[in-house]
Amino acid sequence: MRKPYVILSAAMSLDGKIATRDGDSAFSDEEDWKRVHRLRSQVDAIMVGIGTILHDDSKLTSKAGKNPIRVVVDSRARTRPNARVITVKPEVETIIAVTSRAPPERTSNLEKAGAKVLVCGDGERVDLKILMEKLYDMGVRSLMLEGGGNLNWGMLSKGLVDEIRVAVSPVMVGGRDAVTLVEGEGFGRVEEGVKLELVNTEKVGECLVLTYKTLKNQEG
Repeated sequence: MRKPYVILSAAMSLDGKIATRDGDSAFSDEEDWKRVHRLRSQVDAIMVGIGTILHDDSKLTSKAGKNPIRVVVDSRARTRPNARVITVKPEVETIIAVTSRAPPERTSNLEKAGAKVLVCGDGERVDLKILMEKLYDMGVRSLMLEGGGNLNWGMLSKGLVDEIRVAVSPVMVGGRDAVTLVEGEGFGRVEEGVKLELVNTEKVGECLVLTYKTLKNQEG
């Protein structure tokens, strides 16, 4: 299929949490944030789920160069028209990916605010394969995935991730309600999981950055 090269990027605790039970996700230190912003400036697009926008009101901009296209996976068009991902640096394109079930009034308001709405599938959730093909057809060749656990699962389980860069912070936070790097349904057996190859390790600030390639994508 036609798709961008997808890099899943995240910072997590040593016990695999990308947010605490109270939603605190400040695992990157200043040096690691510089690395993240450099990566943002090197890709064509950056993608998050609606949960990130509702919780953090993220701008998804880069402090290290060009700003990538901003993509929000938002099945029901819950993004607010005044969200910073739309209003900050309006010259940078913001794409809201929805399904055909999204309320027309919401999608219309988002378009009036300056966002581009892409309808990707007719189900309850955005069809991520359709979204990847549409982004590719728009000229997106590289995409940075800064998803929450569920979006990460959706992309990984469908074989849409090519590379993973994880900054491991030297802290453990625990919590059965804390969000892990990958949530969702999960695989039933280890042998069904996404196979990875470690290609680089790097100490950045207090974090250990691990870079993996996904073997399934390389073979497919």
